[in-house]
Amino acid sequence: MLLDTHVWIWHLAGSERLPASLRRVLDDAQGEVWLSPFSVWEATLLHARGRLTLVGGARAWVESALRDYPVKEAAVTTAVALRAHEIDLGHRDPADHLLAATALVYGLTLVTVDERLVAAPWLPTRSA
Repeated sequence: MLLDTHVWIWHLAGSERLPASLRRVLDDAQGEVWLSPFSVWEATLLHARGRLTLVGGARAWVESALRDYPVKEAAVTTAVALRAHEIDLGHRDPADHLLAATALVYGLTLVTVDERLVAAPWLPTRSA
């Protein structure tokens, strides 16, 4: 499973926005879950723009998050970048394109509650 950025943040924060069924799945799969470095970048960008508070600052929060909930790194490779360019999600959000492409290239299911991603019939997703 590849975590969408919001799922990663919500899980770590214990947010009620994350469906309980997904929380259980993620808790049970700890250490077997993947994260794109692009999600780290997206979280730190949201923090820099004041849309997300990362206690202790971006670097300290990310380092703590990765210690508290270990994940495997799904690197953004040339294959991912090319696939991101080739897919059509009906919108131009680069984060969504890169995460969808990462899931496809690595053969992972994208864990997301983003309806735009869940609606893509060719993208394996889990939302609940």
